[in-house]
This record gives sequence, C-alpha cells and structure tokens, in this order.
Amino acid sequence: MSIKIKAICRKGQSPQNQTTTIYLRLTINRKSRYVSTGVKIPTSYWDFDNQEFSRDCPQFQCKVYEHIDKLHRRIKRLEALEIALTFDNILEDKQRRTNCTLREYFDRVITELLTSGKVGTASKYQITRSLLNQAGFANKRLEDLATNDLRDFELFLVKRGNKPNSVVTKFSVLKAVYNKALVEKIFICKENPFTNYKVGGNWKQTRKRAIRKEDVQRLINAPLLDSRSPYTELARDIFLFSYFSAGINYKDISTLQYSDVINGRIYYRRHKTGKEMNCRLMPQAQEIIEKYSREDATEDDYIFPILDRVAHKTEQQIYNRLHKVLAHINRELKEWSKRIGLRTPLTTYVARHTYATVLKRSGVNIAIISESLGHSDLSTTQIYLDSFENSQIDEAMKNLL
Repeated sequence: MSIKIKAICRKGQSPQNQTTTIYLRLTINRKSRYVSTGVKIPTSYWDFDNQEFSRDCPQFQCKVYEHIDKLHRRIKRLEALEIALTFDNILEDKQRRTNCTLREYFDRVITELLTSGKVGTASKYQITRSLLNQAGFANKRLEDLATNDLRDFELFLVKRGNKPNSVVTKFSVLKAVYNKALVEKIFICKENPFTNYKVGGNWKQTRKRAIRKEDVQRLINAPLLDSRSPYTELARDIFLFSYFSAGINYKDISTLQYSDVINGRIYYRRHKTGKEMNCRLMPQAQEIIEKYSREDATEDDYIFPILDRVAHKTEQQIYNRLHKVLAHINRELKEWSKRIGLRTPLTTYVARHTYATVLKRSGVNIAIISESLGHSDLSTTQIYLDSFENSQIDEAMKNLL
C-alpha cells in the first residue's frame, strides 16, 4: 500500500501577522487527508511554489519532523501487527487533540477545499468561520456544541442583519462541517444539536425573477449608447448568450473555450454539479461568439474576454477575476434595465431564469427544461429527465423568439 506524508501550508492564512500553519497531507492509494501540526511559521520561511521550507529554520523544521516521525512509527507498528492502514488508525487520537474546536476543524476543511481548487466553496466556509469567531463560538469544542449555542448563533446573525436565507446558508455550512467531523470520528457525539434544532423554518422562498421574451427582443434592439465602461456591450452579450444557450450560467460561459464548440453544439461541464452538458448553438449565440473571435486564438483559449489562460492559471486567480467581472456585468445589466424600461433589474441569473420561464410559458414540459438547465438535485424528476434526447431540447429552444 502506497503511503505518503508531506508537509504543506497555504499562503494568506493569517494575513495580519504574516504567519501560516503547517499541515500534514497523508495520501493513501491516491486519497488524501489533512491534519494540522499546530506549528505556525512566518510566511517568509516557506516556499509556497515548491511546498517546502525556504530558509534554514531548524526550530520549525524539527517540530514538523517530530509529527512526521510519530506517524511513521505508528505506521510501522500497525504493519507489524498486520493491521490494515487507514486514516483513522494512523492518525489515532492526534486529530482529536489538534482538531477539537470549531476553528481548528474549519481550518482543516477550508485547507482541503482550497487544495482541491474549490475556491468558491472555501470562501463560504471562511465567512462562516469568521462569523463563528465574532460570535464567540470558534473556540467551542465540537463535542460541547449544544442546541442553545445554535440558537444564540442564529440570534447573532439576525442582529447583524442577515436575511433568513443567509442565516440558513451559514447553518448549512456549520452543519456540514459538524457532520464531516462526526463521520471522521474527530470527536464523540453525545447528542447531535442539529437533531433538535431546525433553522429551516426561517427559510423564505426567493422570488424568482424573469422577463418576457418581448423584453428580450427589446434588449436585442436597444441601441448601444456611448459608454465609458468596457463592460456595457459585454454585459448584454453575456445575458443574451445565456438566454440563447439553454440558460448556461455566468461561470460556465466565462470558461468556455473554442474547443468546446463542435459541429454546431456547445459542450461543457457544469462547475456547480460537474454534470456534462451540451446544447445546440443557436444563430444568435453564434453571432455573439463570432463578435469575440480572434484570428490568433487557439483551441485552448477562452471565447469571451473575461479570463486569460496565461494570466489566470490558479483557481484563486480565476475565482478573483470572475468575481470582479461579474460585479461589472451585473452593474451594466441594471443600466440596460433602465434604458429599456424594465421594472426587473437584469442580472446574469435573470437570463438563466428567463430562458426557463419563456419555455414554460410556451408549453414546454418542465422536466425537459430542468434537463436542459442541468439540474441535478431533483431526485425524483431526474429519473424521467434522463430519457429526454437532445433533439427534444433543441426543438423546445425554437420557442425562444
């Protein structure tokens, strides 16, 4: 059995004091788990590109090597006893000592997410961790988390002005972290506080926003007035491309490459669900692609001028760029709303929902619409959706104008 242990750490864990925590990454048969050593070092002592110490700092290296040596000795004892090697029996009680508080275990989960490139999800976990810290619960031991703590945390969020949906989102993150620690046997649970506390009662259905296809036509025909913003035209094109391409969302549009367009169809994998998607490339969408085409573009280049494969390489760089551009695009879309006299402020999300609503109003089967949107969380409906062919979705899309 292949077992590897490597010390790693990520930049920016403690930007205020310029320190970072060293973690150990255990890999068994290509699966990894991370555990904190509790050793903090100045960021100047670590080479983040090569994931190794960058300077001669034996006082830090020795502490880390002590952790690694203990794990190696544990592995040898297990092998001598012919006990199967697993993360649980290798780490033994170490995780219970180092990851017993909410903050410590949140740190570990966030590190795993960042290492796997899930920057957006990691950001949500970082926000919840910060709020727990502000509320005074970050140092709470996992096994001591009680129902009254959840009630106090919800009250804290409400007093801060968090809307019901936002509160539910924070609790879903907290519950996910708690359950993950429970599954990994990080602590012994006497009574699960989430069993007796249901924050779901605060959930309020978000009002779905969509415009009519006549409004879409008005957006298409609206003249492009002089604007100082380079995002004005791009914003309209992104909206229309989403509408004419089966409601493809903003991030998936941004990462489309020329190689994803094959024989009049668009092929891509949804970032949110990982589901493989494809749809017919309608003439209106083709025109938008041609507008941004470059003669020197390669198959690996992005179609839209949002990402650059040379400048934006890491998941963090991509996340930061998409977040920045999205703010510009949605701001410009709201200006388009005012220009054409819409009560509903346009956003990239409105384009996706408008696509679905227009088809629904045209009598298209809701299951076909769900399939074309790439929904993967409709367990019952999804059984029927798998039987629909792309030709049915293509036929349905003829109703867009």
